[in-house]
Amino acid sequence: MSSVAPNPETGDLPILLTGGTGQVGAALRRLSGPGFQIHAPGRDQLDLRDCDQIAAIVASRPWRAVINSGAYTAVDKAEHDIESAWAINANAPAALARATAQAGIPLIHLSTDFVFGGAKSTPYEEMDTIGPLGVYGASKAAGEFSVQLGNPKHLILRTAWLVSPDGGNFVKTMLRLAKTLDEVSVVNDQLGCPTSAEDLAAGLRRALGRLEAEAPPYGIYHLVNSGEATWYDLAKAVFDQAQAAGHRIPVLKAIPTSGYPTPARRPGNSRLDTKKLRRDFGVSLRPWQEAVSDVVAALLAQPTR
Repeated sequence: MSSVAPNPETGDLPILLTGGTGQVGAALRRLSGPGFQIHAPGRDQLDLRDCDQIAAIVASRPWRAVINSGAYTAVDKAEHDIESAWAINANAPAALARATAQAGIPLIHLSTDFVFGGAKSTPYEEMDTIGPLGVYGASKAAGEFSVQLGNPKHLILRTAWLVSPDGGNFVKTMLRLAKTLDEVSVVNDQLGCPTSAEDLAAGLRRALGRLEAEAPPYGIYHLVNSGEATWYDLAKAVFDQAQAAGHRIPVLKAIPTSGYPTPARRPGNSRLDTKKLRRDFGVSLRPWQEAVSDVVAALLAQPTR
């Protein structure tokens, strides 16, 4: 957890971050420093299920802004744990919006591609009609509405398919399976945008600076690495790099979504269009292949346990 004192060199107020132990939270904490001082309270200090606690910590001192990267992300588990998913993904953003509006500061809220249903044949733009397919997506959509209604100074950043050396994610799962399995089957008919948590954090930091300019462009934006892939494409990129580094890899088999049933339905297309972000913030992220390569390299370099 970082200090909450203003930076002695710049006098900048700190930024309150929720979800500091998640993939994006960890990446944002690594960026903490002069001009971008992050305070990330642990769960013992900030429970996102407790709206009164949320209000108290936002009101406890002046903040530059609040970044909400905390979320209930267990997509399949959410189908049976509706109360928890809704408390963290919908009620907590509502409480944060009320508290930040009262404090007169911006709220940057991270959302997801899962607010869309996947029927569109091209990448989704920010104002396309949403249509979540499951509890997770519905709870995140409710969180978006709460933020929009609760604080006019809001920036909602939808992202997708997060990967990093931290937490649990698809790249780490593939590398783990590669150690023990001879064959791995991966869905090849869902399209999305693999995104590095490190790149997302860097883009978010740049966007925050733009919010503090005159006439800031508040609203909903998409922030993902450029390009598109299926889960099979992503797995192949991971295995190809691991093999080139001398690691054992399994045979990779492409299967349809029907061949890998899950409790929660996934959108067949959750690609996100980022033109609006480039236009209003001048922020764009590199191709996903480069970003994923950095993640794989970092994971392969970690000591074997």
